[in-house]
Order: sequence, then C-alpha cells, then structure tokens
Amino acid sequence: MKFVDEATIDVTAGKGGNGCVSFRREKFIQRGGPDGGDGGDGGSVFLEGDDALNTMIDYRYTRAFRAESGQAGRGRNCTGKSGEDLVLPVPLGTTVLDDESGEVLGDIRTPGQRLLVAQGGFHGLGNTRYKSSVNRAPRQSSPGSEGELRKLKLELKVLADVGLLGLPNAGKSTLIRAISAATPKVADYPFTTLIPSLGVVKVNAYRSFVVADIPGLIEGASEGAGLGIRFLKHLTRNRVLLHLVDVAPIDGSDPASAACSVVHELERFSPALAARPRWLVLNKIDLIDQETLKARREAIVAALGWQGPVYEVSAVAGTQTQSLCGDLMTHLEQLMEHYQVDAGALAAEQTAQEQMQHEARERIATLNQARAEARSNAQRGLQDDALDEDEQTDGDVDVEYRS
Repeated sequence: MKFVDEATIDVTAGKGGNGCVSFRREKFIQRGGPDGGDGGDGGSVFLEGDDALNTMIDYRYTRAFRAESGQAGRGRNCTGKSGEDLVLPVPLGTTVLDDESGEVLGDIRTPGQRLLVAQGGFHGLGNTRYKSSVNRAPRQSSPGSEGELRKLKLELKVLADVGLLGLPNAGKSTLIRAISAATPKVADYPFTTLIPSLGVVKVNAYRSFVVADIPGLIEGASEGAGLGIRFLKHLTRNRVLLHLVDVAPIDGSDPASAACSVVHELERFSPALAARPRWLVLNKIDLIDQETLKARREAIVAALGWQGPVYEVSAVAGTQTQSLCGDLMTHLEQLMEHYQVDAGALAAEQTAQEQMQHEARERIATLNQARAEARSNAQRGLQDDALDEDEQTDGDVDVEYRS
C-alpha cells in the first residue's frame, strides 16, 4: 500500500433541524394551544485514532465529508431526530490543523481517541417554546443553525522512541532489521528506503521500544535535493536520535565530512530538532581494521566536536547491537521516570516537540512555495519563447494578393 503522510480534507457538520409551528387540534378541546416540537441537532464530525491504519491514502481520493443533518420538528410536541455523528478513522500520530488559519486543533496518539473537528448545528425551537402568559398562541419558530465547515490538513508523524538518521547506505535499514522484526528493503544502492518504517525492539520480557527508519539525507536536502526533507518531520516525536555513520564508504569518501553534512542539513531544517539528544553510531566496523577504525573515529569526533555517546557496531554481523539496544532501553526508562517526577521537564519536552513541528512545517511550506514559483517561472519562460517564435515566423510570411 502506498505511504501517504499528508492529506487535505473538507468536513461539514450537519445542519440543525427547524422548529415546527403547530397547534393542538382535537375534538371537544377548544384553543388547544401550541404543540410544535423542536428540531434535531445536526451531526458532528470526529476524527478517531485507529491503530490498524498506517497511511492516509484513503483521504487522497475522497476529500469531502458531511455529517447527517437533524430532522425538523413535528406536531404533538414531536422532536426531530438528531443527525448521526460522522467518525473518520486516522492513523496514530496524526496532527490536525485548520488549513486556513494554521491553528493546531489536536494530536491523535492513542487508539480510540476522538477529536471534535466540526460541531453540528443547534436545533431550531418549535412554537411551544414561545408560549407565555401574554402570547398564548405563538406563530413563530426558529430555524436550526448551520453546522461548522472546515478545511483540515492532516499530517502523519510516526510514533517512535528512537529515530535513525544518516546518509543513504549508512546501514540504517540493516540495523533496524538486526535489532527488530521489521523487514525493510536492503540493497547496495542509494535511496533503497523510500518511506519510513517502524520496528519494535524487544530487549527482554516487558521491556521494548520503537525505532523509526527514514530515507537517507544527502547534501543539499534542505533545499530539496534527493528525497529532500519530507520525511525529517517524522523524527520530531523521537526522544533519541541515532546518527549512523558509515566508516567504510564504498565510494571512498571521507566519513567525517559525511557526518558533518548530515548535521548541517539537520540544523538548516530545524534548529530545535538538531538540539535533540543524539548518539553517534559508527557502522560497518567489520570492513576495516582496528587502527583505521580508531583513526576515523577520532576524525569524526573531532569534526563534529562530539561530546555524547559513541558506539561502534556492525549491523550486518550484529556486533555490539545488543549493547546499544540495552543502553537505549535504560536511557528511555530513565527519561520516563524523570518526566513522571518532574512536571516541568514534561512540559518542556512537549514545548520542544511543538517547536520542532512548527519549524518543520514552516520549512516544508517554504520549500513547496519555492518549487511552485520555480515551476511557474519555467512555464512562463516557455510561453515567452513560444511567443518569440511566433513573432519570428510571422515576419517570414509572404502575402500574395489576387484580383
């Protein structure tokens, strides 16, 4: 199934039913009085988290959704039937925004969680509601109000504790295959991974965490090169980033320069994301000797000015991968304990995630606008060239007049 992580939909809540103007008409009862019932409420539109979904492809083809309207009231004080609410399932990790204002309406993270996105219209009142000591036979009622109409932008960001970051062919997919049951495609050419994939790492009984693998970054990705920065937004929910560096690149490039280029692209995409905790993982250590490994490790650490943890692994052989997973599990558990004790730290983490998502959203919008302008300029240039050719052709036409 095709992976779609963004969609724009139009949702319309149901209109409230109109109130009824009616009077009691019964044999032997004079001046029975008003008995017009109220209308029914309009149905609302909800988004609900569904753990069985992992893409928004359904919302690429059907983009307009309308809830049921309420029925009108009737005589004998009969209230109209309320419209059924419309519930739209979305994958977990979906952020809902108002496309016109840019306001974040909510974030769906747990199965069954519901988010109200369009409120149904209020029911109209029948003439029974307007009866008073002064007006015993009111002939007025109120119509039901219109339901809310909204244009929503849905953004899917995978829910994972750890994210893998690095150049193409750094061994990210191989690592996630080695430490989890995930089976992403692995090959010896760039951009083998085209969509994010998740893997559950089980350290031991009742201790596990989720790892996210995204397509690799290349130099110039922040300007749209390669697959660009489209999938970097999926790392904004991760608590720890693993920066994988290939210490034995097949093209003979410098691993230190490659590591610096990834950090540079990350900083240009989102400074808040670049400030997240990162662990340095040197991969493919089975392809070089110890002396070369030591020299390249020192060069990479010096080039990055690295102060954090450094791990040396071989994903394909499984060397030191269990140690890495054990340390990650311990670190994540310590973070969770810290958030449970310190409410301020949890609030700061939520603020940091909101800031990362805001920066990612702005950066992607800027890139999309630049691409649209470039496309428009290119089309305008083609049209100008066509006009110039027509003018040149018109100048060469010979006109012959016959009497």
